[in-house]
Amino acid sequence: MPQYGDYQNAIYFAGVSGIVPEWPVDHAGLCARAEAHWSPSVRDYVQGGCGDERTQEVNASAFAHWGMVPRMMVDTATRDLSTTLFGRALPSPLFMAPIGVNGICTDDGHGDLAAARASAETGVPFCASTLANDPLEVVRGACGEIPALFQLYTSRNTDVAASIVARAEAAGYTALVVTLDTWVTGWRPRDLNTGNFPQLRGHVLANYFSDPVFRALLPRPPEDDPHAAIATWAATFGRVLTWDDLAWLRSLTRLPIVLKGICHPDDARRAIDGGADGIYVSNHGGRQANGGIAAIDLLPAVAEAVGGRVPVLFDSGVRSGTDVIKAVALGADLVGLGRPYCYGLALGGAAGCAHVLKCVLAEADLLMAVNGWPTLSAVREAGARRV
Repeated sequence: MPQYGDYQNAIYFAGVSGIVPEWPVDHAGLCARAEAHWSPSVRDYVQGGCGDERTQEVNASAFAHWGMVPRMMVDTATRDLSTTLFGRALPSPLFMAPIGVNGICTDDGHGDLAAARASAETGVPFCASTLANDPLEVVRGACGEIPALFQLYTSRNTDVAASIVARAEAAGYTALVVTLDTWVTGWRPRDLNTGNFPQLRGHVLANYFSDPVFRALLPRPPEDDPHAAIATWAATFGRVLTWDDLAWLRSLTRLPIVLKGICHPDDARRAIDGGADGIYVSNHGGRQANGGIAAIDLLPAVAEAVGGRVPVLFDSGVRSGTDVIKAVALGADLVGLGRPYCYGLALGGAAGCAHVLKCVLAEADLLMAVNGWPTLSAVREAGARRV
């Protein structure tokens, strides 16, 4: 039975013939190469965080103060990383977290499609963003048979919001992921210092410009008057959601609804009581609010409050396969990888992105192998300790 860790063997055997990986296998190397590759505006938008970026930094560094205890004399010759989400079988708990500027991460401006193709190649589900350079239907098609999620930024125009949700359902997405913390953009100095906001320059707005309800708001089509279309987008983006809106969201779709941005146990309980089908623990990677606590430190209490009633998704600060396994140990059912796969997109499009996913999965698999955890259930039983 093939294992994700076999990717390591493939690299080593290729090395015997003098062939080394085209792209780095470590996060630091990927990051440095991608930063050197991107234009300053793309680099700063992808890499930037809120305020002095302290929360962004602690999201990643906080994984270091969680440790796991290995168990010996366990047969881990075969590992099983499989799981399920809303009745769909998945080969691992890894998924690609939604990133609104995937489209501009690749040189050809079609990073959303490249990420979707990497999903099809690796079996890692892609959570497509509302902010994209290609329409959601085309992106879903590029995912092939692999389940895909759709992340919603809820428009202030309820008809536009309903139209986009209906399109996502019709396109075959598995679930709707509603982001709660981005009705207004947080204070991001890197972008402010250069006056750089990609959407106001017409980037990643394909899902709006292709939407019939949005287009009906315009005096002329976006192709004829892009500036008016961008202004209309800016005027309608970002609905402030409250608990009273959950019933309205539920009325829009039969898809499972996952609420993204939940960090407090009480919010998790209220979300489930209100009909949410999944809880997504995230502080947006530190991009939306500074001064917060690392998301990984908030995960255990939220997972305990959920108590297995619905799936718990997690992202923020995940940089490696070890981070993925720690998040599973602390209560996550699915773990989202963000910036690292963007680095792969920058360096090699779909192939580069797939390489990053394979590296993360290989590290996770090999960690389970050497530490005596043959299944994700064993990982959860082992848990993690604050060190």
